Amino acid sequence: MGRLRADGIFYLLALPFAALTIVFGLWPIVLSLQVSLTASATALKAAPVYVGLSNYAAVLADPVFTASLVSTLVYTALAVVLNVGLALAYALLLDSPYVSRGRAFFKLAVFLPVVTPDVAGYVVWRWLYDQSFGAINAALKLLGLPLFGGIADPGTAMLAVLLAELWHHAGFYVVIFLANLAVCEKALSEAASIDGAGPLQRLRFVILPQLRPAIAINVIYALIQFLKTFSVVVVMTKGGPADATNFVSYYAYQLFDQAQYGRATAMATILFAIVLAISLAAYRTAERGRA
Repeated sequence: MGRLRADGIFYLLALPFAALTIVFGLWPIVLSLQVSLTASATALKAAPVYVGLSNYAAVLADPVFTASLVSTLVYTALAVVLNVGLALAYALLLDSPYVSRGRAFFKLAVFLPVVTPDVAGYVVWRWLYDQSFGAINAALKLLGLPLFGGIADPGTAMLAVLLAELWHHAGFYVVIFLANLAVCEKALSEAASIDGAGPLQRLRFVILPQLRPAIAINVIYALIQFLKTFSVVVVMTKGGPADATNFVSYYAYQLFDQAQYGRATAMATILFAIVLAISLAAYRTAERGRA
């Protein structure tokens, strides 16, 4: 009887969240799939005209979409490696005896950008990159170094966006790593040190194996985050220059803004499928590594 009562309380508490997930999560996905199968001119009408998979065929035959997808995948790979790698290094440094004072300050400094509103942060970064009065080029000029093209140069625009997102997101991954480091078995590292293992050996064979769950979580979250990169592009580059930062999510938004609802939702559905497939592949790889 007590078990049934406990189960009833659990389902009673979970029901509101399940309802919210269905209404604001699953139902919009179903509607998006429906719109992707309709003619754009009738997509939002009571009786839409269904055109099958023609919107998907048009998207896959679009060379701009192909270039956008390649840019998205390249950007995601760079962003995941850079964000997770630097976050891991920063967390290990904070957890080491080399940082004995000011640890709370450094934790706050790296996490503060995470809670900074996206738009406000990226507007500041856009000012920093400005070719006329930006602080970055002003400092480089003062030091006699070559100027940085920033978001005005197709060759550096992706890097400029990547640095802005690194500033905004890396602190989240640092917190995950620090939480995992707090429960790591310190005795194993001490024993390895007594046995003559150097710092790199302890890192590779003792610390990193214990951090596998945190690494897996951060990599999967980062993959989802950067495959859907959108707000930084809207604020800083508008997909330019020369489509250098025209990622899939922003390209779909442009089509939707042009009332091409069928193609836009078809493109969003393709991106959703890619995000889901890559995330599941990363999860299964992590599970096999833990086994």
